[in-house]
Amino acid sequence: MRTALVIGTGLIGTSAALALAGRGVAVHLVDHDPEQARTAAALGAGTQEPPAGPVDLAIVAAPPAHVAAVLADTMRSGVARGYLDVASVKGGPRRELEALGLDLSAYIGSHPMSGREKSGPLAATGDLFEGRPWVLTPTRDTDTEVLNLALELVSHCRAVPVVMDADAHDRAVALVSHMPHLVSSMVAARLENAEEAAVRLCGQGIRDVTRIAASDPRMWIDILSANPGPVADLLADVSADLDETVQALRALQSSDEDKRRAGTTGIEDVLRRGNAGQVRVPGKHGTAPTVYESVVVLIDDQPGQLARIFADAGRAGVNIEDVRIEHATGQQAGLIELMVSPTAAPVLTTALRDRGWAIRQ
Repeated sequence: MRTALVIGTGLIGTSAALALAGRGVAVHLVDHDPEQARTAAALGAGTQEPPAGPVDLAIVAAPPAHVAAVLADTMRSGVARGYLDVASVKGGPRRELEALGLDLSAYIGSHPMSGREKSGPLAATGDLFEGRPWVLTPTRDTDTEVLNLALELVSHCRAVPVVMDADAHDRAVALVSHMPHLVSSMVAARLENAEEAAVRLCGQGIRDVTRIAASDPRMWIDILSANPGPVADLLADVSADLDETVQALRALQSSDEDKRRAGTTGIEDVLRRGNAGQVRVPGKHGTAPTVYESVVVLIDDQPGQLARIFADAGRAGVNIEDVRIEHATGQQAGLIELMVSPTAAPVLTTALRDRGWAIRQ
């Protein structure tokens, strides 16, 4: 791939453009908001100059509700050898293009499974997709050349290609992305009118659950409007679980021992099913989940503290697999949880204590 046209210079479009430009591809940028395209160009994502002739690949990074219309106009213009979109839903846009009578041999749907809570070109990075799955949804009509161009794009972005059926993809993202986002928003909504004393008690658990609720509502309305059925089906299942859990909790309030026992069984059931589902989430580098042990260290909120603790772990020959930080309320301090292999935990604990770090048991 030598040339590309990116239509839509938000977070995803600009990040893809930055990755391509960094690999020597001549990238041309277009956006309905010229100022946004200028910003992307200023970041080094490409040029606003129109291409002199057909480019190798046109990448449409429009919102799901508009992606089919933008694709149709782009394909009719003959501006590229191949056409690809990066919308988070795949079945709907493909059916819209089919209904318009377009030749889909030069088109392939795709969805990079990566993003941020922030949007726009200023949030973009050239390594946004590195190591992340990038779904491709070719059909029997897709030209081999177009599939190869899509695979080259994924390679330039250092993502991992995953080939799926379009409708299977939409059901999958409803499960792992769209439904969890709504649930996160519902939990976060409980905090809107909560008492300040309660909010001040927020710890890492509530931060983890509500992190994605910070995303732009307008963007998510577009996404959910394009995939409402599968998301509604999953939320109905969650609603059934909630009803049963509420009944179990009410039973725990009863003075009747049998009801309390039934309530305990109901709560245990949902917690155990949660355990069983959580262990299926892929682990590091997409491999099977690994059980780590945590070493919890008290640190001051001062420059250089994290660098020091990582350096001390390195001197001890310990690889830190994951990190979590919980800031103390009202204090310039916090707890850093270092996730390491079980055999490395005692080694790291001893090494950090010897270097003066306060370890929390």
